Amino acid sequence: MNTTLTLRLTKNEVTTLVELLSLGSLVAEHNHNPSFDAKLNAVNELEDKVFEHLLCEGHHDMIEFSEDEQAHTVTTQFQQSSWFMECYNEFRQEAFWEELVIRLADRDLARRIGQEKWEAMSEEDRRAQTVDIERTYWSEVEVNGVDHFHLIHPTGLG
Repeated sequence: MNTTLTLRLTKNEVTTLVELLSLGSLVAEHNHNPSFDAKLNAVNELEDKVFEHLLCEGHHDMIEFSEDEQAHTVTTQFQQSSWFMECYNEFRQEAFWEELVIRLADRDLARRIGQEKWEAMSEEDRRAQTVDIERTYWSEVEVNGVDHFHLIHPTGLG
């Protein structure tokens, strides 16, 4: 079933659409699970279709065709002047620190109560049990980043 979609967008709305498509693609491409390949391909094809249309409509300041990628992409100038890369980079930073803090807190909780009990807990219960641990790690990374983290191998393993 083919559906035709006609939109009348202002220049600002077109810019926002391009930023959202670009941001969505960047985030989706971080998923390396092969079961998502088909969906990622569909996202990339839709992005290319919209970008191709915009290029044909004269939006050369935003869109270009990349011979290397054989796809329509945002121009370097557009990428540097829009918010989506800053948003993406901030997202990656926040996701990294949050994941690090949660994993460290979970590790500490599992060591304290035992792996078997930890695995039997719900995610909600784990988060409730690790609030103070997470707070401690957040205080550390906000001040020092990873500067005070060191890898210590168990005796005989490194």
